Amino acid sequence: MLRPLRLVDRFNEIERELPDDWAEATLVLALTDDARRERAAALLGPANPGRSGQNLRFTTSRRGGGVAPDGMRRLLRRLDDDAIQGALELVRATEAPRAELRRRPSLHDQWRRALGGLPADWSDVYAEVRFDSTDYVERGALLLAPLNPARHGGPAALRFRAAHHFGYGVSPEMATRCFERCDEDGMTGEVEILRALSDTNPVGTQGPVWLVGGRSV
Repeated sequence: MLRPLRLVDRFNEIERELPDDWAEATLVLALTDDARRERAAALLGPANPGRSGQNLRFTTSRRGGGVAPDGMRRLLRRLDDDAIQGALELVRATEAPRAELRRRPSLHDQWRRALGGLPADWSDVYAEVRFDSTDYVERGALLLAPLNPARHGGPAALRFRAAHHFGYGVSPEMATRCFERCDEDGMTGEVEILRALSDTNPVGTQGPVWLVGGRSV
């Protein structure tokens, strides 16, 4: 007997089918157990789900307000962990205006600004670059090779680690230069620091690790 597809896995399927420059996606969740609808709505609370007949309707957004895709994955995992089953489907998706993409700062500027928002004693970060097109991913991975990027987080996303002074991860200066190469190649996207630690002092190790999606990074 086949096991039902987890909601987070279904969301990943939907995301892979969206256009490369999607900005916001509206989803509907049809629940197989009416009695668990209130529980599902509570777990999806940060997404502000609304009622659509007997279903729950909510959105995820890559830009601006709303729950980002990674945040939506975390919410859906809560439903999976609570054994709530249902059918998740895409209602509609909107694309980002081209003018908005042109106005976005360069990748290396975004990286510098992200670093500027960290405390002075930061030591380790886990970061992500989300390209505006999956066409950029293969070439981007090559230009970002010194970062040891990993395919994780989305179809057009690469994640990497950086270290301020020592330990595992690329230096912030090298990351800046790598992003400059991507800018020179005409690539656009978003750079975000997902996690950061300050004043770590590894003893006999290369530095701290994070557990993300069940694996160490």
